[in-house]
Amino acid sequence: MMWFTAAVQAHGAAAAHAASEKEGFNAGETIIHHIANSAEHPLIPLPEIFGIDFSVTKHVFMLWLVALLVFVVVTWMVRRHLKQGPVPSTAGSGLETVVEFVRDSIVAPNVGSKWVDTWTPLILTFFAFIFTANLIGLIPIFEVVRLMNHWVVGADSSTFLGRLLEGGTTATANFNVTAGLAIVTFLAIIVAGTRAHGFLQHWKNLVPSGLAWPIYVLLIPIELLSMFVKPFALTMRLAANMTGGHIAILAVLSLVFLFAEMARTAIAGIAVGLVISIPLAVGISALECIVVLVQAYVFTLLSAVFIGMAIHVHH
Repeated sequence: MMWFTAAVQAHGAAAAHAASEKEGFNAGETIIHHIANSAEHPLIPLPEIFGIDFSVTKHVFMLWLVALLVFVVVTWMVRRHLKQGPVPSTAGSGLETVVEFVRDSIVAPNVGSKWVDTWTPLILTFFAFIFTANLIGLIPIFEVVRLMNHWVVGADSSTFLGRLLEGGTTATANFNVTAGLAIVTFLAIIVAGTRAHGFLQHWKNLVPSGLAWPIYVLLIPIELLSMFVKPFALTMRLAANMTGGHIAILAVLSLVFLFAEMARTAIAGIAVGLVISIPLAVGISALECIVVLVQAYVFTLLSAVFIGMAIHVHH
């Protein structure tokens, strides 16, 4: 599905270049346009407050959409499950399976039975949000509607609807979004250690006791640095993996337009597309379907591990 998204994006860029007749197809510009936040052309322009631009960009809109979708779907499923009694529906059974998997396989082995009910809601929220955001980035919702807009509505690109239908994006491919999630994990680590051992003892637990003082001169800065390395690693891993899939697919599909331009005939581009671009794009999209679930699992697992390390201190 992502290859269809990328194909529409690439086709739109190629059409724009062909209309201008001033320059050829620019693969780099097409790729950047697809993955960038489009802060220069936001969906809803808003004034700056204290030097911060609060305009609603495509990534901000997708962030809100994912959060709303997760809230509505989960709330509906839970309420329906509570009304039906002890025998859950198919959707309720699926939700129970996910909750039990996150609680028993991710949270409990890392934080322990005493704290499992405390930290399962946070880890489960991480998993639901990240998985949904990753999955929506694979579904060409806006691209399909964009084709309908081209033939039916005809909204101009200067309008809100026109800018909205320029293409979908993956919220978790934005480093600001993943950094926000990682900061929550960072604060959760401090809270977990403080609740388990007390505020002062939590910070004392960063380094083992009973060592010679020269060792602390080296060890304390290293441990403090490692505190910030953990959320940084979470930020980069998730965003880089989700961005990499889009770049790979767009780069492969760009071969169609590049070969067509070099050969000055559409037949060459079609041949490259049928033989190389589309099969590779479909294969990468299939791999991305696995990455969607794996990255949600890895982020939540590492968050649970880091929280568990603050609770169960071992040196």
